[in-house]
Order: sequence, then structure tokens, then C-alpha cells
Amino acid sequence: MSTAVKMDDEAKSKLEEIQAEIRLKTGKKVTQQELLSELIDTVVDSRSEFVDSFRDGTPKLTEEEIERFNQGQIASGVETDEDDIDEILYG
Repeated sequence: MSTAVKMDDEAKSKLEEIQAEIRLKTGKKVTQQELLSELIDTVVDSRSEFVDSFRDGTPKLTEEEIERFNQGQIASGVETDEDDIDEILYG
């Protein structure tokens, strides 16, 4: 059974780009239906992450963003324990 799926021009263009890249790199011609089916199968493996991507709120950071954040951290050489933190926060 086949059903039409409506998508905007940008999504259609990206799908066509992926389709062309597959043909260029593998020599195999795949239909957009095959491509969408494979994409769906791929998402099933990481379904919870995919579902979370639709949640409202703060978007999840990419690995590159996390790495960039961590590079900005420095070690001061001073050991900090819970009592130090309590003293700073609560006086």
C-alpha cells in the first residue's frame, strides 16, 4: 500500500540530495519511498532521542557544542567540597 506524503520544498530538496548522494557513492538508485523507509528504520533504533527532539524547551546540545563548552572550562587547582559550596551559597 502506498500513501502520498506532503512535505515542504526544503524537505523535498534534502531528500533529493540524499537520494543523489546515495546514487553517486554507491551506484545504486533508490526511490524516495525506499529512502524514507530506511530513514524510519534508522530512527527506530534511537526512537527516544527522536521523540525527545519534538519536546518544547531547551534543545539538546550537539556533541560539538558540548565539546566546545568543555574546552572553555579550566581547572583552578583548588579542591572544592560540599562544605565550600554551602558556604559560598548560604553564607
